Amino acid sequence: MTEDRRKLGLAMPMSITENITLASLKKYLGAFGFVDSEKEEQTAGEFKNRLEIKTPSLTHEVGKLSGGNQQKVMFSKWLNTQPRIFILDEPTRGIDIGAKAEVHQMIRELAKEGIAIICISSDLPEVLALSDRILVMREGRQMGILEGASADQESVMALAMGQ
Repeated sequence: MTEDRRKLGLAMPMSITENITLASLKKYLGAFGFVDSEKEEQTAGEFKNRLEIKTPSLTHEVGKLSGGNQQKVMFSKWLNTQPRIFILDEPTRGIDIGAKAEVHQMIRELAKEGIAIICISSDLPEVLALSDRILVMREGRQMGILEGASADQESVMALAMGQ
């Protein structure tokens, strides 16, 4: 999942439903290759409820949603592909503190469901709060790996500084 939802993650002029089903459109093809819009709407409705996307309608243009709700639509889009591994690049960039807490909770729930999560983040408190294991890199090189309880701000920063 890209860090730049507006340019690379979502089709802004398209609806919430269309964005959620876009990455797995093959699942929604009916007879003669036409999209089964009822099936699309059902899936979008399920994700709207599951991720608590706040919107007046699923036909609403995704570009008109708040940053946090856009992020939830992007999560929905990729969750709809039923991934076993979810790579998140800056998952909370550009969203407010309330939406950030919701995204963190979502990430924890996905991990509990057995989805492997790789989270790339420059937000150190976020990394510490979400991670079982932290790989610290500097200038493209691996500096070290910290396991669960041994990870704190000081140890991460020491590795990041090359110590």
